[in-house]
Amino acid sequence: MLYIGNCPSLIHLLQLCYSFSLAMADGSRDIFSALDNAKTQLYHFKAIVIAGMGFFTDAYDLFCITAVTKLIGRLYYYDPSKGEPGKLPKNVNNAITGVALCGTLAGQLFFGWLGDKLGRKQVYGITLITMVGCAFASGLSFGSTPHSVIASLCFFRFWLGFGIGGDYPLSAVIMSEYANQKTRGAFIAAVFAMQGVGILVAGAVAMIVSKSFLVAYKAEVFSKNHVLSTQPEGDYVWRIVLMFGAVPAMLTYYWRMKMPETARFTALVRGNHEKAAADMAKVLAHDILVDESRPKIPTVPNPSYKLLSREFVRRHGLHLLGTTTTWFLLDIAFYSLQLTQKDIYPATGLVPKASSMNAIEEVYKISKAMFLVALFATVPGYWFTVFLIDRIGRFIIQLGGFLLMSIFMAVIGFQYNDLRGYKDKCPSDSTDEFCEGKPYLFAALYGLTLFFANFGPNSTTFIVPAEIFPARFRSTCHGISAAAGKAGAIIGAFVVQNYTQNDEKTKRAIVSLSVVNLIGFLFSFLVPETKGKSLEQLSGEDVNEGDSEGVKKADDTV
Repeated sequence: MLYIGNCPSLIHLLQLCYSFSLAMADGSRDIFSALDNAKTQLYHFKAIVIAGMGFFTDAYDLFCITAVTKLIGRLYYYDPSKGEPGKLPKNVNNAITGVALCGTLAGQLFFGWLGDKLGRKQVYGITLITMVGCAFASGLSFGSTPHSVIASLCFFRFWLGFGIGGDYPLSAVIMSEYANQKTRGAFIAAVFAMQGVGILVAGAVAMIVSKSFLVAYKAEVFSKNHVLSTQPEGDYVWRIVLMFGAVPAMLTYYWRMKMPETARFTALVRGNHEKAAADMAKVLAHDILVDESRPKIPTVPNPSYKLLSREFVRRHGLHLLGTTTTWFLLDIAFYSLQLTQKDIYPATGLVPKASSMNAIEEVYKISKAMFLVALFATVPGYWFTVFLIDRIGRFIIQLGGFLLMSIFMAVIGFQYNDLRGYKDKCPSDSTDEFCEGKPYLFAALYGLTLFFANFGPNSTTFIVPAEIFPARFRSTCHGISAAAGKAGAIIGAFVVQNYTQNDEKTKRAIVSLSVVNLIGFLFSFLVPETKGKSLEQLSGEDVNEGDSEGVKKADDTV
């Protein structure tokens, strides 16, 4: 061995660094092997419920507003001179449904970054408290004028969305880092499937609450009494529906705080293999042994490259481009479909025209339709993904979903008038808003679109970003991908909704969404298949990557 003065040579330093990297790799391998090969056990299902309940709350809070916006319009924006039920102005409707999405986008970026800095567990409780508090506050929105009530509601729903945003990257990453290799896709998909359950329960709760008030406070339909058809008690209906979203999340707070930090974060980001092994031994059916005789490594490993550096772009740039663009394009279509359900339902024959109902009855009819669509189209799509994703892979599900969504929406768009029917062909005493259409075919096509959104890119765009990036960037990159999706959702809320409020423009909007899905199909080719591979293989954190290889080459050369 050569020495320069009292200092070891460069070769010796490289060999020392290499021995440290091997120690790190060997210690990590013990832990990751135990996690990847662990049998499916009770704790996996417990983690699904704990993480999934956050997603249940996310979906409930984001989509329950669909059931009550028309009621809010009747209560606060009735104009006697128009001779029709009160209706939210376009900008107010867009703000109420879209402001939570703006908060979600900000929360995904902030909490995604924070999850990589402080740890998944530390940030997880903050998001839940934010959601619970703001869900309650949304129902208590105050003000002496309609504008002040709406402003208060929008304020609290923005911060509700901020908390919801944090749950996206954290829930996905926590589940991916807890799961075993064989069933990782199904576990992450099961967490995301709670979104469908949240949509289903949002319809059910709105239906139960509105039905209870409808029985207690009867009123004539709007066509018979313009004023008394809007029950003042309806002001309690929308508030109760919004506040209920806080209850399930609040019940899981204790268990969320008891979850240990994920072993992959503790080992790969903190560099503490013994702590990672001890944490996992608490939840797995056997101990994880780490050889303590190996050389100690630095507490916080020094990453070989930083986020968005040239090396990051070389290794993961196309992956990040693929996950962001596909999620962005998917959410334009998916949230347009979800947030405009109240406008689509009359066209499918699921909801009668507004003048044939009183205010609370309209909530009941809309929420009933929302419940049925979720039960027969939305929820099954999620669970098809859970059962099949580890058999046929993420890539095929995403491609097939985008393609079939595009086809079904193209059919709906080009045949829109024939499927929907016409207002001027309805008899004067008809309760239907459109007549001589094909409502059953329309409803079937709409349901199939939602089914293949969820048994398709709506699930896979959530799953893949939690698998393909290094542990130290995983939460941040998932947050960036999810935020891109919410940018698409905001377009759906503030742009596409304007078109669905106009009969002629609706057709063009649906055809445009078909094209958006087709573009998503093409960008899906940037996203790799992750089925059957470990997180370390996918992210390049396995033993042979990066600097270790460079040290070996240097050693061999000298």
